[in-house]
Amino acid sequence: MAATTTLQKPPSWPEQLVWLLFDTARQTPAHWLFLGFIALLGLGLATIFVGLHLLAPKPRAPSPSEKTYITTNPDGTASSPRPLPCWYDRWLAEGRLRQESRYPTIPAGFPVPDTGAIEPAEVDISVVIPAYNEEDRIIPTLEEMVEYLDQRFGRPASSAAATTAASPGKKKKFGAGAGSATKPHRLVFKNQHGGGAAAAAKDTSPPPSGGYEIIIVNDGSRDRTVQVALDFSRRYGLHDVLRVVTLERNRGKGGGVTHGFRHVRGRYAVFADADGASRFSDLGKLIEGCEDVVDGSNRGVAIGSRAHLVGSEAVVKRSAIRNFLMRSFHFVLMILTPPATSRIRDTQCGFKLFSRAALPHIVPYMHSEGWIFDIEMLMLAESAPATPVLAGDGSVIGSSYGIKVAEVPVAWHEVDGSKMNLVQDSVRMAVGLAVLRASWMLGVYRRRLA
Repeated sequence: MAATTTLQKPPSWPEQLVWLLFDTARQTPAHWLFLGFIALLGLGLATIFVGLHLLAPKPRAPSPSEKTYITTNPDGTASSPRPLPCWYDRWLAEGRLRQESRYPTIPAGFPVPDTGAIEPAEVDISVVIPAYNEEDRIIPTLEEMVEYLDQRFGRPASSAAATTAASPGKKKKFGAGAGSATKPHRLVFKNQHGGGAAAAAKDTSPPPSGGYEIIIVNDGSRDRTVQVALDFSRRYGLHDVLRVVTLERNRGKGGGVTHGFRHVRGRYAVFADADGASRFSDLGKLIEGCEDVVDGSNRGVAIGSRAHLVGSEAVVKRSAIRNFLMRSFHFVLMILTPPATSRIRDTQCGFKLFSRAALPHIVPYMHSEGWIFDIEMLMLAESAPATPVLAGDGSVIGSSYGIKVAEVPVAWHEVDGSKMNLVQDSVRMAVGLAVLRASWMLGVYRRRLA
C-alpha cells in the first residue's frame, strides 16, 4: 500500500506576524527593545492626550440673553428681562487682574494660594432647579419648597413689602410672607463671611438680611415650563424671589446647574431636581451636615444620599436591569475616582448643598454638562486647595486639603416621567466618567481661569 502524505496548512498572517516579531525581538539588543517600548508608550500617551483634547467636553460660553432673568411684578404681570447678578464674572475678572499683575510683591517661585474670594451673600438660601420640559412635575416641587422655605427662612424684606403693598388683603397659602422666618434655622458658620479669620476681620459688609431665592434654569424646554412657573410665582406672590433663566439651547442637567450656580446670591446654594423625588424638608439636614464639616474658610459640601434605601421597597421594586446597572456604575466609580469621592455611596442623588465659600473652588472649573456632572463637582471639592486650620485663638496651626463632603440620608421616592434612557445613558455615563478622569489626570482639564 502506498504511503499517504499529509500537507501542512500554511500559517495564517497573524501567526506569521507574531513569529516575525518574536524573531526580531530575539535578535535585537535589550537596550534597543527598552527604548522602543518607551517610544511606543510615549506615542500612545500622546495619542490619548490629543484624542482627549478633541473629545473631552468643553462648555460653551453663555449668551447675553442667558445672563438675564424674568419674574413676576407685584401687579401680576411678567417682568421684562432683568440683569442676573453674577458672582462668577466678578471672580473671573479679579482673577485675571491678579494673574496679569504677576504678583509683584511675592518672591519668584513662591506658591500663591487660591483664596477663593467671593462677594458677600445677599440671602440665606439659593435654590437652583434645572428644568427641561417639566410643566407636569414642577408645581408640586415648588409648593413643597416654598412652604418649607417660608417657614424656615422667610422671604427677603423687599419682596415681602412689595407683595403686601400689591395685595394687602390677599391670604397666602404659605404663611411666612412677612419677610421673617416663623421657625429658627441653623446658621452657625465659624464666622459669617467666607475666607477664614483673616478675611472675616477685614470684611465689614453686612450679613444677608435673610430670605431665599429660587432660580429655575429653563434648559431649552419646548413645553409650558416657563409659563407654569410664572403662574405659580404670581399666585403665591414670589415677586423677584422666583427667577426664571432661559438657556437658548439645551445644555444638559449639569450645564443648567452650573449656570445657575454662577448666579446664586445665597450663603448656601442647593440644587434640587424638578421632579421632587427627594423630600425638600430634608434641606435642614443638609445644612447641619455642611456645617459639621466646614473648614477654617467656611468651605463645605453636603449631599443627599439614598444609600440607606438599598434593600428597601423603593429599590427592590425597580427592574433587575436598573439595579444591575446601578451596581455596575458604582463599581466603575470606585475604580476611576480619587479616594474620597470613591467612598461616597450615592453620588447621583439630585439634592446637593454647597457653602458659598466652596463655590469658587468648584463652579469655575466645571466641564461636564451631562449626567455625571455631580461626580466632577465632588472630585473638584476633593482636590480643592488647602486652607488654614485655626486654633481657638485664631492662630494658624496647620492646613487642610480639599473640601469635606458630608453624605446625609434623605427621604426619596420614585417619580414617573424620567428623561433618562436607562441603557444608553448608563453607557454614556461610564464612558464620560473615563474621559473625565483621564482629562483631569493628563492635564487636559486644569484649575485655570477660563
